[in-house]
Amino acid sequence: MKTSVKIFWRILLGGLGLFVLIIVLAMVGVFGKLPSLKELENPSILQSSEVYAADGTLMGKYYRERGNRSNVAYRDISKHVINALIATEDERFYDHAGIDVRSTTRAVVLLGKEGGGSTITQQLAKTLLDQGNRNKLARLMEKVKEYIVALRLERNFTKEEIIALYLNAVPFSDNVYGIRNAARTFFQKEPDRLSIEEAALLIGTLKANYSYNPRLFPVAAKERRDIVLGQMEKNDMLTGAEFSRLRATPIQLNYKKLDENTGYAPYFREVLKDEVRQALKGITGPDGEEYDIYDDGLKIYTTINPKMQEYAEEAVAQQMPQLQKSLNRQGNIRNGKVWNGHENVLEASMKASDRWENMQEEGASEEEIRRTFKEKVPMRIFAWNQKRETDTVMTPMDSIRYHRQMLQTSFMVMDPITGEVKAWVGGIDFKTYKYDHANIKTKRQVGSTIKPLLYCQAMEERGMDMNTPVQDVQQSFGSLGLVPATGKTCTGRTVTMASALTWSRNCATAYIMKQVGAAQFAAFLERINIPTKVEPFPSIALGACDLSLYEMMWGYTIFPGRGFSTKPTFISRIEDRNGNVIKRFDYSQNRKEAVSEVTAYKMARMMEGPVTMGTAAGLMQRLGAAEMGGKTGTTNENSDAWFMGYTPQLLAGTWIGCDDRFIRIESGLGYGGQAARPIWEAFFKKVYADKTLGIDRSATFAKPADLENEISTADIMEVIPNAPPPGAEGEDMGVGNADDFGLDTSYEFMRPESKAPVEEDARKQNAPANQQKRDTARKTAAPRIGEQVEEPQKKKGLFRKVFGGKNKEQNDY
Repeated sequence: MKTSVKIFWRILLGGLGLFVLIIVLAMVGVFGKLPSLKELENPSILQSSEVYAADGTLMGKYYRERGNRSNVAYRDISKHVINALIATEDERFYDHAGIDVRSTTRAVVLLGKEGGGSTITQQLAKTLLDQGNRNKLARLMEKVKEYIVALRLERNFTKEEIIALYLNAVPFSDNVYGIRNAARTFFQKEPDRLSIEEAALLIGTLKANYSYNPRLFPVAAKERRDIVLGQMEKNDMLTGAEFSRLRATPIQLNYKKLDENTGYAPYFREVLKDEVRQALKGITGPDGEEYDIYDDGLKIYTTINPKMQEYAEEAVAQQMPQLQKSLNRQGNIRNGKVWNGHENVLEASMKASDRWENMQEEGASEEEIRRTFKEKVPMRIFAWNQKRETDTVMTPMDSIRYHRQMLQTSFMVMDPITGEVKAWVGGIDFKTYKYDHANIKTKRQVGSTIKPLLYCQAMEERGMDMNTPVQDVQQSFGSLGLVPATGKTCTGRTVTMASALTWSRNCATAYIMKQVGAAQFAAFLERINIPTKVEPFPSIALGACDLSLYEMMWGYTIFPGRGFSTKPTFISRIEDRNGNVIKRFDYSQNRKEAVSEVTAYKMARMMEGPVTMGTAAGLMQRLGAAEMGGKTGTTNENSDAWFMGYTPQLLAGTWIGCDDRFIRIESGLGYGGQAARPIWEAFFKKVYADKTLGIDRSATFAKPADLENEISTADIMEVIPNAPPPGAEGEDMGVGNADDFGLDTSYEFMRPESKAPVEEDARKQNAPANQQKRDTARKTAAPRIGEQVEEPQKKKGLFRKVFGGKNKEQNDY
C-alpha cells in the first residue's frame, strides 16, 4: 500500500474515531449537561403568565423579554406558516431524522456560502440548549450537542410536535417570541388566521429579525417576504399565478406591541403580582423549583369585572380633569407660592430623577446637573386628553412642579358579601404615575368616613340608637385636649344620632366618642380586622388617623354585609401552563362576624341620611336606588376628599388628593361631597344602566327577623339651623358650591385607561358579533364623560423616557 493511501486511511479512521469519541464525551456530559429524555418529552420553554378577569377576558401578562410566549398547538397554526417555514428553512423536513446529511455536506464543502445545514429540528435543539457561543472550538462542541439533541427530539416527538415547539420558541422581530405573539403583535390576529403573505413575512424575519423588521425596514422585509414566497412556489406550495399576485401585494401591518401599560386594570395587576408570589411561596412545580411568575406560564384567574373596570376608569376620567382645572386656577398654584417652605420636596424629586442619576454616572458635576434642570427641553408629558399625553417644551424643574401638582385618586369596587373585588383604579394614569393609591400600604387621613364605624360601635356596645339624643358641643378629654380643636361649628343643640351622622357633626361625634371611649374604639377597629394599628387618641373619632382605601373598604363591609367583616379578595385560582390547578382560593374564612345583623341593618338605614339630605344630598334620589348608604369625608384644609358608599349588592369607595398634602383645592370643590362623590355617582349610573351586570336599583337590605320595629329615617333627621353647608366637615372650611367655582358641565367622552391586550383584540376580531354586542352595551350604559384638557404635568420617570435610562428586565402588561 502506498504511503499516501496509508496516510489517507489513518486520517479518515482517526477522524471517525475522534468524532465517535467526541459524541460519547458529549453524551456523558463532558461538554455540558444535555437535556434528559424526560426534559425533552416536557421541554421547559420560558412562557409568560397570563391574568384573566372573572369572565375569562385576558387582562394582561407577566413576562421577561425572552419569556413572553403564549404557546399554541400545531392545529391552531395556519398551514401557510408551516409551508413557509418548511420551504425556507428545511425543504426535506419530512424526509430526514433530525440531520439532513445532504445539506450538512453542502454547508461544509461550500463553507456555508449557499446556506447552512441546520434543520428545523437542529434549530429547535439549539434553542432548547440556549447556545450561541462565538468561539469556533466551543461552537463545534455545541454543534455536536445539537446533533445529539436533534436525534433525540426526532425519536420522541412527531414532526408536527417539533414544528409547533419550534414556532413557539423562536424570536421574531421586536423581540417578540413565538408565532402567536408575532401574529398578534404585527397583525392583531390569531396564528390560524394568517394569510399566505402574512405568514411569509413573519417567517422571513427569522433569518435576521432586526434587518427584516417590517416596522423598521419595510422595503427589506418585503424583499425577504418575496424570497419566501418564491421558495413556496419552488416547492409546489404556490402556483405561479399565486406567486405573481402575492409578490405584488404591499405589506399591510396592524401593529401593536405588548407592553406593561396595556391591558385591563394596570394598577391592579401590580398588586396582583405580589399577591401571587406570596400565595405560591413554598409551592414547587414538577421540576422541584418554586414557581416563577415571569417564566412558568401560569394562568391567574381574578375576580375583576371588565365592564365595571371600564366604568370605574371612565368615572375617574369624568371628574379628575375638572378638579385639576380648578386647582390650576388657584392663585398659589399660578404664582408658585404653594412651594414656599417646601423647596425640599422639589430638591428631593430632582435628585431622585433619572436625569440626575444618569448625569452623575457620566461624571457631571452637581453644578452642571443643576444647570440642566433650568434649561428648556422638548419632552412628552401627561395631559388630560384622549392620548393622555402631549408634547411640550419646558425645564425639567418645571416638569417636576407640574407632576407634583397633579391631583391623584383611587377607586375600588367590591361585592360586600363575598369580598370579591370588581374594579380597581390606583391613580389617574398608570403609564405616567406608577404609584398605586388603592394599595393597602398607601394610607391617608380618612376624615369623617370613620364616623360610621364609631356610631356602629355605640349602637352595638353602648345601647345607643338612631333616636338617641347627643350633644353638639365641643368635648374635653382632660389632658388629651379638646375635640374638635375649635368649637366654631358647634351649635350647642341636642340632636339625634342619625342627624349627627347625616350632617357629619364633629362636635356631636366627639360626644359619642366620649361615651364609647378612645381605647375601646381603637380596639373595635382592630376587632373588625382593619390591619393598621390605630392609636387611641380622641381625635380619631373625626378621622385623625391614616388608613388605606383598601382598609376602609374592608371596614365598611360590615354595613351591607349583615354584620360580617369581609376582606377584599381578588384571586379565584392559579393554574400551571398545562391547566392543572396549583392553588384554589377559598375566601369563606375571610368573613368574620363583627357586629350583630340588627346593628348592621340599622346602620345601613341610618346611613341613608348623608346620601338623601346630608353631606351627599340627593345622591340616592338621582340614582333611583331603593336603598343605599354612604358617607363623605374631608380632612382639614381639604388635603383629602373621600366618599364611601354601598348598595345591597356593591360597595365602592374613592379618595382624591395630591401626593403632597400641602397642595390642595382650597374651595368648597375640595369637599368629599363635591370632589369624591361624583366619581362614585358616575360609576353607579353606568352600572345601573348596564342590565347585563345584574345590579338592581330596587334591591333592599335584608331585614333581620328579630328587628322589633320598622325604621323610617325620615322621622329622625332634622335640618340643623345655622349648620355649615354640606361637605364642610373640617373646622376651617370655606363655603360655596360647584357653581361658584366655574365647574364645567359640558363633557367630552374620554376612554378608560384600560385597553384590551393584543390577545384580546385578536380574539374579538375573530368574534365581531360578540364585540359589537359588548360595545353597544357599553355605549348604552356610559354617558358622555371627561373633558379634553391640555395642561401638561411632569411624568414620574419622565427623564428615562425623554433622555434615556436603564431598561427594565421584566415587563408587565
